[in-house]
Amino acid sequence: MSLSILLVDDCDMNRRVISLMLRKLGHQADMAENGAEAIEALENRHYDLVLMDIEMPVMDGFEATKIIRRRWHQNPKIIAVTALTDCKDACLEAGADDFLGKPLRIEKLRDSIDYNFPIPLITEFMPGELERTHSAMADI
Repeated sequence: MSLSILLVDDCDMNRRVISLMLRKLGHQADMAENGAEAIEALENRHYDLVLMDIEMPVMDGFEATKIIRRRWHQNPKIIAVTALTDCKDACLEAGADDFLGKPLRIEKLRDSIDYNFPIPLITEFMPGELERTHSAMADI
């Protein structure tokens, strides 16, 4: 499942590295350099996920997250991504859905995306499909 993602970070190198991680995970991201640009991007396009840095010029991630939550409520999901390890509670109180520390590891990014966008379980099977599925899994 490919998500529409907005990556917000004032550091070009961080945007490049995180963008490469996202590509390895099967996603692509639009970029914004600060919270004000993120708000503008959200006014023009729907995003499933915003990866939000906290310390940025013009508008920081706390303020941008609060504005996003007031205007768009629970969507998009927001994952705070910051080197400020002592601000997790403040990020969540501002409206972030999750928190990742920098330096960011691809495994943690994948886990956070999977947690916030779980794959729906198949709840109904066609007659005989459950048996075929169990048989196929037994062969693995």
